[in-house]
Amino acid sequence: MTPQTPLAPSARALRVVALGGGHGLAASLAALRRVTSEVTAIVTVADDGGSSGRLRREYGVLPPGDLRMALAALCGDDEWGTTWSRVVQHRFGGDGELAGHAVGNLLITALGELLGDPVAGLDWVGRLLRVCGRVLPMAAVPLDIAASVEGADPARPRAISVVRGQSAVAVTTGRVRSIELVPADPPAVPEALAAVLSADWVVFGPGSWFTSVLPHLLVPSLAAALSQTTARRLVALNLVPQPGETEGFSPHRHLEVLADHAPSLSFDVVLADRGAVRGAEDELEKAAALLRASLVLAEVAAGDGATHDPVRLAIAYQTVFGTAWAGRDDKGGCV
Repeated sequence: MTPQTPLAPSARALRVVALGGGHGLAASLAALRRVTSEVTAIVTVADDGGSSGRLRREYGVLPPGDLRMALAALCGDDEWGTTWSRVVQHRFGGDGELAGHAVGNLLITALGELLGDPVAGLDWVGRLLRVCGRVLPMAAVPLDIAASVEGADPARPRAISVVRGQSAVAVTTGRVRSIELVPADPPAVPEALAAVLSADWVVFGPGSWFTSVLPHLLVPSLAAALSQTTARRLVALNLVPQPGETEGFSPHRHLEVLADHAPSLSFDVVLADRGAVRGAEDELEKAAALLRASLVLAEVAAGDGATHDPVRLAIAYQTVFGTAWAGRDDKGGCV
């Protein structure tokens, strides 16, 4: 891999688009905001469980949960950012009608309804939180995920059945083979397409492989933009398999599934934690070659070995991107 020339101090900030959803995307965004101020999150909108599912069913809105988590991850580390991050993530307890709802979900839903535009609503929430970057939905309509699953019925371990709904796919006891979106040709958000086409880097993952990472490749206009962009593409691998969805997956199996869902899309870099793939480097390098990518190993795990450390991941990103480390000197990232 040939690193890019570092940006001069007077040059514009590096434009990075991160695709995914949930905790994986949040981890990536918490790192990326330390590297550049020009971060755009493009977030899956297929959640059908919990607070998001209730708001989606009752109001017909885009499920706000993953969008909320992305906004919270882009909050700064100052008092304003940490306070508002806690506020939007706060979930009501008890047994009343608000029980289980996150404050941010209600705020996103309210602003989208008030303004008649979910993107404008997200931008206003971002301004309130003073986030570093922008959060956009993957599609303009709520989506469902339909997964082909082998062995979902324990009595028929070889049978293939269809499991529908993100929350059901995430906990299936079978082996997910592939996914489709319903509707199959959803309209992408124009702002998301523009962000991809003007990006310097596009980052996939980490995150729930079938329900957060791969769905972006199945929105036709978004997939076309990902193919057409001049941006370089990076895949950040998970540290451990996800119970249910990718249980038993090796690191290289994640890449093989990615190649199956996007056979014509090439990548530049696969980023993996050195400790998480120890002993499987050769197989992983071969799988990266399927994507026409170089393998980069770094120490990016937190002490628990199951979550990404935002500072370590930021250092790995800036090393790959070839930019000067912004740290806390406010010369590029916004921490």
